[in-house]
Amino acid sequence: MNEALIPKEGEYAAYYAKYIAQVADKDIFKVLMEQLEEVRSVFEKLGEEGSCRAYAEGKWTAKEVLGHMTDTDRVMAFRAMCIARGEKQSLPGFDQDIYVKHGGFNEVSLVKLLEEFEMTRYAIVAMLNNLPESVYGKMGNANNTPVSVRGLIYIIAGHTLHHLSILKDRYI
Repeated sequence: MNEALIPKEGEYAAYYAKYIAQVADKDIFKVLMEQLEEVRSVFEKLGEEGSCRAYAEGKWTAKEVLGHMTDTDRVMAFRAMCIARGEKQSLPGFDQDIYVKHGGFNEVSLVKLLEEFEMTRYAIVAMLNNLPESVYGKMGNANNTPVSVRGLIYIIAGHTLHHLSILKDRYI
């Protein structure tokens, strides 16, 4: 585990502390890659039909959860790239419910959604692996909150772990 990667308090919004705590003591790049297999395994258990169901009225379907995970990976990685490259402007927030509503995830095959998640994650890990270690602690602003590059890396992994837990507990 690379200690230089572990985010410190103040490098992310308090809301994300629960995500970061789940992965703070782990090799983050290993976690990001291992999650590819874990996500695939969970959705193989659900199958096409099962992934089109929500666990309760008003909740997202499993496909929508997967689409949301991919969207969040992209947004957090974009923020990490911008901050690593020296962006000084505040980066926008995003409304996850609007993104899911307009994502059309239930109309896309599970195979294609999984492929998209995996390709997105591979691209993110490639980008993160090529960042110089000197930028991990670099601070920027996203959604009117200070955040570091390393905070965003851990948020990506912790967010996925959070949703994997919900999928296992409530959908399978």
